[in-house]
Amino acid sequence: MTEPRIGIYPGTFDPITNGHMDIIRRAARIVDRLVIGVARNDGKGPLFATDERVEIVRDEIAHLENGDAERIEVRAFDSLLMSFAQSVGAKVVIRGLRAVSDFEYEFQMAGMNARLNPEIETVFLMASDRFQFISSRFVKEIGGLGGEVSHFVSPRVAVRLLDRFAAGRAKPRRRVAAAD
Repeated sequence: MTEPRIGIYPGTFDPITNGHMDIIRRAARIVDRLVIGVARNDGKGPLFATDERVEIVRDEIAHLENGDAERIEVRAFDSLLMSFAQSVGAKVVIRGLRAVSDFEYEFQMAGMNARLNPEIETVFLMASDRFQFISSRFVKEIGGLGGEVSHFVSPRVAVRLLDRFAAGRAKPRRRVAAAD
């Protein structure tokens, strides 16, 4: 009996978009078990805390069809990707590519990861054409300015975004006292 092929799909998922879900569905078809690694990445100034993002991703995975949800696990991590991949037994890192601009960064990252652990391969999945323009950063920017995000995220994620932005607008802004 062969070992199950475990893949890892890492990201900040702040928030998880329809593009991420497309990659997850497709990645689940090429591995026996998929671990979605939700990176802490405080340097990016996430809108949602790590535990919230894990919860949101788990909720999205629970709504997958075809029994894929049973083969997908969602876990937070705050270590080197190769260390995390090794800890879950992954032999494949799945990365999504939207445009040529993604490729240069991802190519460098794949090279560095290969130096850290040559036993783990990086596999790139091209974003489906209808999702190539979606990014979490743009979704947050659009939502934060009161724009419609329902074309880019699930209805469940859209509600969470609206709630978060409404809570942010409801808070009074601090005023900086003028120096005398």
